[in-house]
Amino acid sequence: MENKGRQATIMLVVCNAFLFAIKITAGIMSNSLAVISDAFNSLTDILSSVIIFFAVKASSKQADEGHPFGHHRAEPIAGLLVAIFAGILGFEILHTSLFKLTETHAHTIGVPAIIVLLISIVMKLIMSSYFKKVSRKINSPALLASSIDSRNDVYISSTALVGIGCGFFGYAQIDSIAATLISFWIIYSGYKIGVQNIDYLMGRQPEDSIMKEIKTKATAVSGIRGIHDVRAHYVGNYIHVEIHISLDQTLTLTQAHDIGKNVQRAVESLESIHKAFVHIDPV
Repeated sequence: MENKGRQATIMLVVCNAFLFAIKITAGIMSNSLAVISDAFNSLTDILSSVIIFFAVKASSKQADEGHPFGHHRAEPIAGLLVAIFAGILGFEILHTSLFKLTETHAHTIGVPAIIVLLISIVMKLIMSSYFKKVSRKINSPALLASSIDSRNDVYISSTALVGIGCGFFGYAQIDSIAATLISFWIIYSGYKIGVQNIDYLMGRQPEDSIMKEIKTKATAVSGIRGIHDVRAHYVGNYIHVEIHISLDQTLTLTQAHDIGKNVQRAVESLESIHKAFVHIDPV
C-alpha cells in the first residue's frame, strides 16, 4: 500500500510539472490570461503534489514513543495546505482577471494553446480517475484531494479553452471572463478540500454507513447481550472507536476478556478502523 501511494505521488509531481511547462509556454505565446492562469494553477499543483508526497511518506511511518497512534494526521495537514495554496492562487487570479477586463489585449497565436489545453484535459481526466482509485485502496485523503483537484482542473482547462477559442476569433474580453471563472473554480475547490481535511483534523464522526458497520460487526460476536455508547472519530485519515458491550455478569473474568478481544478484532477488521477500545459492562 505504501508503494502504491509513493508511486502515485511521484506521478502527480511529474505530470503537473509537464503540464505547467507546456501551459506557461502556450500562454505566453498566445498572450492568453486564461491559459496563463491555468498554468499557474498547475504550478500550485506542483507545490501541492510535493507536499502530498512527503505527507504520504510521513503517514506510513509506524507508531513510535512520541506518536503512539501513528502519523496519520500528516495527510489531512497536507490536504489543508493544498486548500490554502488554492485559495491564495484563486484570489490572485481573480484580482488580475478583473483588472484585465478593463484593458484591451490581443492574442497572437491560438492553435498551440488550444492543443495544450486539450492535452491537459485528457491527462487530468486520467489522473483524476487514477488517484481516486489509489486513494480508496490506501485510504488516503491527500490523494483523494488530488483526485478532486484533477477533476476540477478539467473544468478549469475547459473554461480556458473557451476563452482562448473566443480570443482567437476576435473576442478578446471573453479570455478575461474565462480567467475570472477559473479563479472561482480554484477558490471553490480549495474551500471544499479545506473543509474535508479540517473535519479529519477535528475528529469528525464517520459517516452513518461506517457507524452501522461498526455496530453490525460488534453485535455479531458470540456472547454479546447488547452494545451502547458507540463513539468514533477520525484520527487523521483513520478511525478510532470506543464501544461499550453488555455481558452476562456470571461470566468469569477470562471469558469476559476473551469476548471483549473478539469484539475488538471484529471492529478492527474493517478497513477504515485503526483502533477499537472496548469497555465491558456486566448485566
